[in-house]
Amino acid sequence: MKHRVVITGIGLITPLGNTTATSWANACAGVSGIKAMPVSYDLAGYHAQAIGLVSGEQELLNAVLPPKYHQRTERFMHFALIAGQEALAQAGITTDFPAQRQQIGCYVGIGVGGVAGILEAGQQFADGGPKRVSPFVIPKIITNMAPGWLSMQFNLQGPSLVTTSACASSTDALGMAFRAVRDGYVAYTLAGGAEACAIPLTVAGFGNMRALSTWAGDPAQASRPFDKDRSGFVLAEGGAMLVLERLETAQARGASIIAEICGYAATTDAYHLTAMHPEGVGAIGAINAALADAGISINEIDYINAHGTSTPMGDVQETMVLKKVFGSRVDPTTPDHAVVSSTKSMTGHMLGATGAAEAAFCALALRDSLVPPTINLTTADPACDLDYVPLQARQKTLRYAMSNSFGFGGSNAVLVLKK
Repeated sequence: MKHRVVITGIGLITPLGNTTATSWANACAGVSGIKAMPVSYDLAGYHAQAIGLVSGEQELLNAVLPPKYHQRTERFMHFALIAGQEALAQAGITTDFPAQRQQIGCYVGIGVGGVAGILEAGQQFADGGPKRVSPFVIPKIITNMAPGWLSMQFNLQGPSLVTTSACASSTDALGMAFRAVRDGYVAYTLAGGAEACAIPLTVAGFGNMRALSTWAGDPAQASRPFDKDRSGFVLAEGGAMLVLERLETAQARGASIIAEICGYAATTDAYHLTAMHPEGVGAIGAINAALADAGISINEIDYINAHGTSTPMGDVQETMVLKKVFGSRVDPTTPDHAVVSSTKSMTGHMLGATGAAEAAFCALALRDSLVPPTINLTTADPACDLDYVPLQARQKTLRYAMSNSFGFGGSNAVLVLKK
């Protein structure tokens, strides 16, 4: 039996805010969460000068993880725990929730993981030899400890899984969680992603790849997807977790249903380490397969949350992909056309967390009939000629939304959501 899968809880901690309500309100208001690179990063003169950081999360962390464990865990785990607690609380799933605990799974996408902990342990080893290395270093840095801590703190005894597929990591985590619930393996899942690698090392690494924005003006304007003056993405951090469950259980217990997930697909380009296939073959395949999985046509999609990273090549290629798949459906001259926006213009690129955050924004857009904008889109790139909802959010009747994630290594993942 195939079950319909609904979202009954969302938790967000992003550069836009430390709760779902704040992050969503700021996204709809077109607020940028991007700031100047901290002086402590000691990257003066470096070409990347903007970053998207989370701040002020300590009180939220204390409420979910006893302070004695803070030094034994990495920051990406903290974000997963904070977002997970909010999502579960919103869904009404507590540690004593009357369900068979092995029917509650946990799926988390992590793109990079504990790189800060690896650096710290490496320095300890270099300074004092092996005896200076903490016995907690391994459980502190491995990615599966994000769902591990979530499972321990909230008594989730079903499948526990990490997906790592670069920018598509948490989209894949949500997709696998969706399939697990739909196909009857579990009744509930807590699924999403977290990332906390916006540190000097990764800024240098991405910067030397020439992937990061070189915008020299106001940092809040550095992430500018589809704009003529874009120059790269802005590295960011955060966490996003969603509660997925069977429609019938949500209805039976009177849960508030935010949206429905009805399709997912993933492909691989098999082409290049970092670049999308020049013809967009993998991305096109993932979009078409997700639509088929949802059982809908291109004409039923009303909103697309683009991968939209603000890179010179990536935005043009995604525009090409959308035009190839959707044709006149995304033609701005067509009445009631599908609209596209990039919330990375406000959050920056949260790597492993970004797909789940954008799926959450799609769910909230469907709930509120409100499309978040692409900010900083002031001068249109002639090669990017769709309706990207520039500068201001837009009220729009929405039936179905799509969230695209295209990552390094050629990973493509797409989710379809329904009002």
